[in-house]
Order: sequence, then structure tokens, then C-alpha cells
Amino acid sequence: MYKVDTPTNSLHSLQEVSFSSLGFRERDHLQEWLAKNPQALTRDNDDELLIIQKEFAGFDDTKERLDLLALDKKGNLVIIENKLDDSGRDVVWQALKYAGYCANLRQESVVEIFQLYLDQYEPNENRQAAEVIAEFMGWESLKEGVLNRKGTQRVIMVAANFRKEVTNTALWLMQFGIRAQCFKVTPYRFGEDVFVDIRQVIPTPEAESYMIGMAQKEAEEQSTSSSSELQQRHYLRREFWTMALEKFRTSPCSLFNNRAPSTDHWLAAGSGVSGVPFELIFSQKDARVQLNISRGDALENTWLFERLQERKTHIESLFGEPLDWRLLPERKSCQIVCSKTFDGGNKEIWPVIIDWMMDSMNRLEKAIRPSLLELAIELKQTGMITEGEEE
Repeated sequence: MYKVDTPTNSLHSLQEVSFSSLGFRERDHLQEWLAKNPQALTRDNDDELLIIQKEFAGFDDTKERLDLLALDKKGNLVIIENKLDDSGRDVVWQALKYAGYCANLRQESVVEIFQLYLDQYEPNENRQAAEVIAEFMGWESLKEGVLNRKGTQRVIMVAANFRKEVTNTALWLMQFGIRAQCFKVTPYRFGEDVFVDIRQVIPTPEAESYMIGMAQKEAEEQSTSSSSELQQRHYLRREFWTMALEKFRTSPCSLFNNRAPSTDHWLAAGSGVSGVPFELIFSQKDARVQLNISRGDALENTWLFERLQERKTHIESLFGEPLDWRLLPERKSCQIVCSKTFDGGNKEIWPVIIDWMMDSMNRLEKAIRPSLLELAIELKQTGMITEGEEE
């Protein structure tokens, strides 16, 4: 790895070192880095991870602890085992053992485990695990899907070096439908600075994309999500969005003029900046309008959010009321939200909800969009941009 020296237009080699030589430890350092930045083990928003526990020891009749436990965007449990300079021979056995333990966790248990995590590590936030998980999954509530389906557990192993018996076993497991990944983490030193390179080595990202695609097809064929309750919820949403879009087309807000009714609880429209849509949210308990900063790179999202937050007073003055600024540390995305409590199941008040959505979204677009477009240009000039050309 090299550092670019811009003034001299040259490269400076970074010194590859070991974690032990730096005094870093597995639990105190590597584990904390990944717990705070799980996106280091993902490539895009579709593969995002939500850390729900660390040093988890809640298995019956054993005192063993798994390093990190996470959920992915499909509701699968992800077991993350960390090693420092060497994977050792037993990391696969440890990870599979924990995956076997986790396979028996019911959905209610998963929520309880995450609630314990929130209560311990975010005691002042007063967040409900069920709501955070539903938001992460893109569901209105946990009734919309299933967490930890049979045979869906994933394994991620992280180390500076992997022994051949580990990588060979990981590849063999994948032949049986077990999604096992190995991430090589390499520390570098340059002067007083320390850099860490984290990259997936088993399987290669290109090969994994093909294998995941095959697994998704099989999962779709076996899906049981056609319950009558879910069908009824989808029918009501489509009915609501049909009514809402008809009224939006007669309003000053033209964002959703080309959108079609959906069975999702949200509708998105482009803001002019790639990966940063305006969204309408309709649920049984409330309605929301929001800007969802969800580009593929977490640093870009945080940068845009913080620059907009610097203009908070100006933006809220234009909007006419305070907004809810959500950094969402457990996710890659950030949100700027206005919400109001409604009984979404009462069709008689749907016109009231829609009128509120139209007025609020119209004000939100006018308050945020000029600043957002300015910052998108500034973001491109910083050189950190990865999302591609803007809309």
C-alpha cells in the first residue's frame, strides 16, 4: 500500500506491520473497530450489517462467547469471529459452533438480545430494538418478515493471515449453501499514523455475487411471505398510494409525478443527487417525510449529513419547524425526518394524512434541495465521491 505525496507527485510505501507490534488486542481494538464500523465488512447498502450484540454469552449450558453478532438486510444472523495476526486452526470450528447455537434463536429472542445491547451500550438513547430492526430491514414492523430463518445463518471470519485449512474449509462449506466469508485485515504504519486495509479474500467478491444470486433465487422459490395478513397490508398500501399519488399530481410538489403505487410502506423520488432520495413513509402508527442519505459509501453519507447539519438553523427556518436529524450510527445511511402520529388503518383520515404529506414534502424539498445540490458539487470536488455521476 502506498501514500500519495501530492506536492512531489510521488508514492511513499507504507510499512506493513503486525497488530502485536502495535500493541493492539483483539477484543479491545479489532472487535471495537468492527462493532462501530460494520460497513468495513460490506460492499453496499444491500449488504449492510446491523450489530446486535458483542461478546455474546447467552447460550444455554455454556459460557462460550462469540465476538460479534449481526443481522443482514435479509434478516439473517451473521456470526463474526475475529483473530489478530493469525487465524489459528480452530476459527472455523468456533464460528460454526456459534452458528449452530444461533440457529435455534427465535425472532423474539433476537429482539431481546439486541435490546440488551442497546440498553448496555446506548442507555441514553432509549431506543426500542424492534423499531430499530424494522427500520433497518425497511419494514413497517417486524410482522412483515421473519428473522433468522432456518438454514440462513452466515459466518464471517476476520484475521491478518488465514491458514490454508481455514480457507479450504470455508470454500468447502460454501458448496453446501453456507455463506462463509474470510476478510483479511492488514495494518500499516506511516510515521505516527496507522492504516488498516480490510478486504474480502474468500470468496472473491466477483464469485460471491454469482453464488449469492443463485441462493436468492432458491430463497424466493421457497418464500412463504404470501400470508393473508401480509397480502391485506399490501392491498391497503397500494390503495393508499394510489389515492396519495393522484392528489400529489395536483399539488405544487412534482417529485412523485412519475411514481407508481407500491405495496411497500415507502415511496422514493430523486433529489438530484444520486443515492439521496426524498421519501414518503406510511405506516399504521404515523406518516413521515424524509431525506434519506443512503449512498454506497458511509463516509460520503456522514459528510453530507454533517454539512447539512451545519446549516440546520437555516434549513429548519425555511421548513417552518424543527426536524429530526438521525445520524443512525448502526447503519451506513443518515436521515432528516419530519413525522406525525396518525392512525394509518383508518381510511377516513387518509385525505388528512395525504394533505399533511403534500405540505410537508413540499416544504422539505424547498428547505433542503438548494443546500443539497451545492454540497453535492463540493463533495465531488473533495475527490472522495464513489457513487458515480449525479442525476
